[in-house]
Amino acid sequence: MDYIKLTHENMDKEHICCAISNNKDPQVASKKAWLSDRLDEGLVFLKAAQRGKCFIEYIPAEYAWVPVEAEGYMHINCFWVSGSFKGHGYSNDLLNACITDSKEKGRKGITAISSSKKKPFLSDPKYLEYKGFKLADTAEPDFTLMYLPFDETAPVPSFKEQAKHPHISENGFVLYYTFGCPYTAKYVPLIEDCAKQNGMPFKSIHIDTAAAAQNAPAAQTNYALFYNGSFVTNEILSEKKFLALADKLMDH
Repeated sequence: MDYIKLTHENMDKEHICCAISNNKDPQVASKKAWLSDRLDEGLVFLKAAQRGKCFIEYIPAEYAWVPVEAEGYMHINCFWVSGSFKGHGYSNDLLNACITDSKEKGRKGITAISSSKKKPFLSDPKYLEYKGFKLADTAEPDFTLMYLPFDETAPVPSFKEQAKHPHISENGFVLYYTFGCPYTAKYVPLIEDCAKQNGMPFKSIHIDTAAAAQNAPAAQTNYALFYNGSFVTNEILSEKKFLALADKLMDH
């Protein structure tokens, strides 16, 4: 398998794996703009040369858009190998490339956000454990911060305190999101319209800086939905799933 690293020079012509379409698609445009702004901060997006979901995206933790304390580490934003790409060792190729690159850049290790059980839009905990990642910290309801130290003396990373017990003061539905995931560009407007049409109290908050993301009230910032102050889900919802979830929550 050949792999390609996105750069300012090839960003326009290369697909981004997680949203395979042309640059006029709002999902692609938002994600590529977000990626382009992060490249100068050290973000790496390494992907299969073939079209499909096979890539890893990582950045120095100081610039990561998540509420973690992991100075000197490299943080994996997203790591996805699926479909026909599974079972060929490509996950190992991508992770090994990240490890090698991180060591060459003098990083202390690698962090990634996962969960106690495999969940959508989070790294597979069993795979991370298999590759030597250890549990660094937890955040409610079931987020885990995994880390792979390159030296046993490396400090243990942690979630920031406000992310460990996610809660906000506002009632109704409140959604925090970033353009770090392309699907938010499509599904956030759909959910906003759906809530409005059904008379549901709904507020969306676009996290548009690393500082805001690092001080966000939940461990996962690409998509964090709250209801009446409590965290509900990090899964990017379709209209059908949102309505089903809303019916369940509002019944209670």
